[in-house]
Amino acid sequence: MFKKILIANRGEIALRIQRACREMGIQSVVVYSEADRDAKYVKLADEAVCIGPAPSAQSYLHMPAIISAAEVTDAEAIHPGYGFLSENADFAERVEQSGFTFIGPTPESIRIMGDKVSAKQAMIKSGVPCVPGSEGALPDDPKEIIRIARTVGYPVIIKAAGGGGGRGMRVVHTEAALIHAVQTTKAEAGAAFGNPEVYMEKFLEHPRHIEIQILADQHKNAVWLGERDCSMQRRHQKIIEEAPAPGIPRRAIEKVGERCAAACKKIGYRGAGTFEFVYEIGEFYFIVLNTRVQVEHPVTEMTSGIDIVQMQIRVAANEKLPFTQRQVELRGHAVECRINAEDPVKFIPSPGRITTWHAPGGPGVRVDSHIYTNYFVPPNYDSMIGKIIVHGDTREQALARMRTALSETVVEGIQTNIPLHRELMVDAKFVEGGTDIHYLESWMAARKR
Repeated sequence: MFKKILIANRGEIALRIQRACREMGIQSVVVYSEADRDAKYVKLADEAVCIGPAPSAQSYLHMPAIISAAEVTDAEAIHPGYGFLSENADFAERVEQSGFTFIGPTPESIRIMGDKVSAKQAMIKSGVPCVPGSEGALPDDPKEIIRIARTVGYPVIIKAAGGGGGRGMRVVHTEAALIHAVQTTKAEAGAAFGNPEVYMEKFLEHPRHIEIQILADQHKNAVWLGERDCSMQRRHQKIIEEAPAPGIPRRAIEKVGERCAAACKKIGYRGAGTFEFVYEIGEFYFIVLNTRVQVEHPVTEMTSGIDIVQMQIRVAANEKLPFTQRQVELRGHAVECRINAEDPVKFIPSPGRITTWHAPGGPGVRVDSHIYTNYFVPPNYDSMIGKIIVHGDTREQALARMRTALSETVVEGIQTNIPLHRELMVDAKFVEGGTDIHYLESWMAARKR
């Protein structure tokens, strides 16, 4: 096992990884930008290294600075968390070439899964169900593009092969708009991702967003840890996640989960990963395999009792998974609310100093956050400042605990989206369960009228 790990991230995930290290008796090194000098995890770290000014490009995305920090502190491994360089194959490669262990999949796996076309082809070969669409990147010939669209059936969606985070996508409802949409998306993809390739899929009109969490070691063992429903989204950004997904037959979930684990064995995947699917009319369709720990990993930890971050570290240290699929027991229901520093109606970021912070408590309540009273939320990064996670024996109990937790939470000095969460926790459709990915935006549009 490693003696010292460098954490190449910030915010709540840096603190989460640090806690996992401490529990395992591993020393942690955190890197930080000048904007994060007063962060809780910097104060709690065994060692901390400033790697540059506030802009991400000069700090958290600056590979040489991160690797130099690992060298000067004698770290043995680097954990990238999520976001920033976590799914950058070049970074993973440089980490390994510099003599450190990258706590994540191989650079090759990251590269294949980072390209949506190659990822889809790998999943088709592994028997994972995919959305009907083009077999690879779209050709240049307009006639062939039109033929593919007619075969798939309108509406279709054009997606950037190297895209992510809801960018590089365009829905097309008619043949007349098709070629222009393809050309525009290609130009945008080339500018945003350095890869102009695009592909086509059938556009599902009322899907849910369902994820399967997997863990795989370097000894050809792979397990899945249940599913998460992440359908409550705004502009493709998740706001609420829960496990298990309400209203989906267990046998259907088990079937797709088994296929995901089998696919991991087939492609030689290692570490934690998340298969994202859209689910509509009883069918699952693969979107992407995220090659990192997810923001919403705590809901799976609460229902499975398995520490996903510690498993990432153990697998990277070449240990075998300490349990089999049969030993994975899922219990109860968990819900997570992402707490963002933003206006709850207009969603404008609200950085600044937190004058009061009171975290909720009680049975089944977990708070993952790096904030504290008098902490200054910098304007340079993502607006998420924490997550409230609850667990109950039933979904009804979990929702009741979340309502209580949100009522107890106090954040003053800045605005947060807590009022939005309080409203959603009593919304009849959400409480019923099974809302699709468009529900939240239509709910907000109706609220404005």
